[in-house]
Amino acid sequence: MITITNLSFSFSGAKLFSDVNLKFMPGNCYGIIGANGAGKSTFLKILSGELDSTTGEVSIGKEERMSVLKQDHYAYDEFTVLDTVIQGNARLFQIMQEKDALYAKEDFSEEDGILVSELEAEFAELDGWEADTEVAKLLQGLGLDTDIQYSLMETLTGSEKVKVLLAQALFGQPDIILLDEPTNNLDVQSINWLEDFLLEYEGTVILVSHDRHFLNTVCTHTVDIDYGKIKLYTGNYDFWYESSMLIQRLMREQNRKREEKAKELQSFIARFSANKSKSKQATSRKKLLDSISIEEMPASSRRYPYVGYQMDREPGKEILAVDGVSHSVDGEKVLNNISFRVNKEDKIAFVGGHDIANTTFFKILMEEIQPEEGETRWGVSTSVSYFPKDNSSYFENCDDTILEWLRQYSKDKSESYLRGFLGRMLFSGDDVFKPVNVLSGGEKVRCMLARMMMSGSNVLVLDQPTNHLDLESITALNNGLTDFKGIVLFSSHDHQFIQTIANRVIELHPDGKLDYVSTYDEYLERKLNS
Repeated sequence: MITITNLSFSFSGAKLFSDVNLKFMPGNCYGIIGANGAGKSTFLKILSGELDSTTGEVSIGKEERMSVLKQDHYAYDEFTVLDTVIQGNARLFQIMQEKDALYAKEDFSEEDGILVSELEAEFAELDGWEADTEVAKLLQGLGLDTDIQYSLMETLTGSEKVKVLLAQALFGQPDIILLDEPTNNLDVQSINWLEDFLLEYEGTVILVSHDRHFLNTVCTHTVDIDYGKIKLYTGNYDFWYESSMLIQRLMREQNRKREEKAKELQSFIARFSANKSKSKQATSRKKLLDSISIEEMPASSRRYPYVGYQMDREPGKEILAVDGVSHSVDGEKVLNNISFRVNKEDKIAFVGGHDIANTTFFKILMEEIQPEEGETRWGVSTSVSYFPKDNSSYFENCDDTILEWLRQYSKDKSESYLRGFLGRMLFSGDDVFKPVNVLSGGEKVRCMLARMMMSGSNVLVLDQPTNHLDLESITALNNGLTDFKGIVLFSSHDHQFIQTIANRVIELHPDGKLDYVSTYDEYLERKLNS
């Protein structure tokens, strides 16, 4: 259990949150949500002891062990994978090192023998004899070959390191697990395994994630950082979201009724205050008017952009034909004899274990590269707008302001027109004069989405568009693509994003294309049962 008492944290004179009093109990999984910059990762660092709070305290049981998902992918480069995972239980790893050092001594004394026997007893209590087996199970569950445990961390790819550090956080049955974005760079099979692991876990889990499906699956509670406060709610993310939207609607309705009542009273006073026969009544009404306080909506840190796509013209029957497309990257064939037709109203999710296959295919569609074999043909009535996975080429070596940057993609060059699109993407006031070369990853994505919105295209091609976005922006983009009447070709690792948008799933498998006219959940179920 974790008990938080009168906690507050200030940074550069500004308070992120204050007066936090919470308890996190075993058997529960707590999902921390909040706008970018609200303090989600900071709160986790305070819980782990990495940061000191400004006031208050965090207390856990003396015998309880906390494990944290590490973010530094280079911290363990000198260790093997096996040793890296076991370091998830620092005391067990220390015992193993001390034992090895004692057994390696040439002048092994009686005192050494006593110390070794004590270490062996503690080693057994910590399930040290099962450590290798547990490590192998964790690595296998996360989709890594068990032979990798003898490799040095420095030889691993970035995605492999992510999985090893996640295995480290889960190792040794800790009492408390803290996870910051644990699903980043994980494939769907690994995410499913992690969901099952956390659902069966009996300790306390506290996590930050932008994956709504993951939050909904594993979380029993939602921790909302907003208004400079941290509040705990029972239920998963969707339950919190629907409840929050309902409360907002009720408050708006309540305010509207109060405003109408106020206007009615103001009108009465204006008409009758000069009428002596009704002056007493007018005075009493004025007192009543003064007693009504029209509550303002809370100044939430959350800001929801608006994403909406409109077609300048309807597409014809011929949308896209893909015939026998094959291509290799660095000598590895990632596309193998791909053939299919895109139909009107198709919203196709391109999935599979290799992101490079999807990215390569989208680049071929956009004629950025030519396929080694085969061809693609767009229908004459199609107009295509593209969101690349790597948008750096749109912003590098560019000193333009956001307004100037967007102007180059617009037929209407007027500032008012451009501000309309930028305002929907939460760039207002002087924000539009911000140089694009200093924008964050999320801000650049919103610029790209504004660019696509003004295109009027009837086909949208998007490669991992939810990367760098917060939950609010992901929700807005999700709604925009769901409502779009044209054709969407996209890739994503966001389960809910795919499930709610796609009516067709194509897996670009190295052995060829697998095509499912179904929902994403149906595709996954078929894959698991095949």
